[in-house]
Amino acid sequence: MKYLVTGAAGFIGHEVVTQLLAQNHEVVGVDNLNDYYDLKLKEKRLADLSEKKKFEFYQIDIEDMTALESVFSLYEFDAVLNLAARAGVRYSMENPDIYVSTNVQGNLNLLNLAKKYQIKKYVLASTSSLYAGKEMPYTENLDVSGPISPYAATKKAAETMCYTYHHLYDMDISIVRYFTVYGPMSRPDMAQLRFMKWIDEEKEIELFGDGEQARDFTHVKDIARGTILALKPLGYEIINLGGGQNPISINTMIRDLEKLLDKKAKVDKKPSHKADMQTTWADISKAKRLLGWEPVISFEEGLKDCVNYYLEHIDFYKDIQLN
Repeated sequence: MKYLVTGAAGFIGHEVVTQLLAQNHEVVGVDNLNDYYDLKLKEKRLADLSEKKKFEFYQIDIEDMTALESVFSLYEFDAVLNLAARAGVRYSMENPDIYVSTNVQGNLNLLNLAKKYQIKKYVLASTSSLYAGKEMPYTENLDVSGPISPYAATKKAAETMCYTYHHLYDMDISIVRYFTVYGPMSRPDMAQLRFMKWIDEEKEIELFGDGEQARDFTHVKDIARGTILALKPLGYEIINLGGGQNPISINTMIRDLEKLLDKKAKVDKKPSHKADMQTTWADISKAKRLLGWEPVISFEEGLKDCVNYYLEHIDFYKDIQLN
């Protein structure tokens, strides 16, 4: 099969492309390589992909309809996986316009081109941030019409437009809602990498809240595997991809990192942020039923994986700027 993957140089996009190529598919990746975080991470991921066969890359912004269509006109794609997005709750409050232009207009551009070129399947990466304030564990049928950050609002808008295109044009669309993805090569605005680097360098951790806020951590390899499984014909479905276990507190993650790095954390506690969720917890029964998917990498194993990769590439990470 031949797939278009947007956000190919991103944390999750890189792993999705890696797994698709390992399955002997052909992949065309696009990414605008923006500077939201340290470009060296994106360049490293892209260099890794460029060494593989059956991968082609275009530096394109999904907001640029003309450039995007130039790629669609060159290939006959079996599916589009839209993993390109502006991420991060707090940054979305500072720059909501950018989030709308990428997460909403960019997604609409891809839907229009998928419709025009009669592409059979469309997968959209969405977020557990939509579930803020709802009863846990979160199920896909909950009312998520009240997002509490511009990031979540733009993801909800993208989901809604996907449903509209499914309804009007009979497009087969899967929406996968990710729950706190972590793993090697993660973004430098994510707690796992920030805390790991701060502890190792014996710097103070910036901790918003008391640390008892908890997340349903999900390893990037499990997330990518679920995203690829969502390429099957489903009509229109929203599917949680999460750890599916009792949520793990930030304090627990810090203690585990202290043990793995054999160093004591210095913590600078700050007030909790209004747009932050206290806890996330995914009900993944739908993913099990429709995709035969559930995570196989435990948090303990996954965190050890992160630390080992970090230590093996310590010279690279010394120069990485944290957001």
